[in-house]
Amino acid sequence: MPRFHCPVSLVSGELVDLPAGAARHVQVLRLQPGAVITLFSGAAEGAGAIGGEFDATVTRMGRSDVQVLVGAHYAIEREAPRAVHLLAGITANERMDWLVEKATELGMASLTPLLAGRSVLKLKGERGDKKRAHWQAVAVAACEQCGRNRVPVVHEAVSLAEWLAAQSFASADPAEPMTRLVLSLHPEAGALREAVPDHGPITLLSGPEGGLTPAEEAAAMAAGFIPVTLGPRVLRAETAPLAVLAALTLG
Repeated sequence: MPRFHCPVSLVSGELVDLPAGAARHVQVLRLQPGAVITLFSGAAEGAGAIGGEFDATVTRMGRSDVQVLVGAHYAIEREAPRAVHLLAGITANERMDWLVEKATELGMASLTPLLAGRSVLKLKGERGDKKRAHWQAVAVAACEQCGRNRVPVVHEAVSLAEWLAAQSFASADPAEPMTRLVLSLHPEAGALREAVPDHGPITLLSGPEGGLTPAEEAAAMAAGFIPVTLGPRVLRAETAPLAVLAALTLG
């Protein structure tokens, strides 16, 4: 059954005009009145959203609008067993799109694009806002495809110094503190499996092509990030965080 992100209030038994993006997707698929689809609002837990997903039946197809009758609600969530927040160096060309898409499929909780010293792409101002909106749309599309009903937030791109100053992902629950990991080629970096606790949220820091600068890595470690390695092979900037996500969120 086709799935569509519908970031509006959904209530069983009500008629809803789909937002422009969802309506356009329904029209591209050439669905007709009577077709049954799945809708999800995508809001993060705790944001006042009911979560889960709804059946919906197309009732009207206009030139640019689509109306549906919201049906049964299913309290289905397909989130990872632990929250993993990515703080990832911005990679060049379309590799960042690929990272956002696959990280969403693997269950990342959020992504903060990192304006690292070795990042080829430098984003600020209007250009940065457009890229952020684009990456958020990539995450939405990945959720539609993989079955997630909560869309991970793509935050504004920041430097590591800005992120450390803001303490963006400090855990609000003292019983479940945030573990901070940094992917590192440092000779003293430990194995991932030895640094990860049995439960609790994680912030994972990874660099762009060429890795973090020595100053960035030193600043991260001074702020409590634990250096970890994935083994003797050097993975691409877009591959390494995905390998960690797979290890932490699958199975």
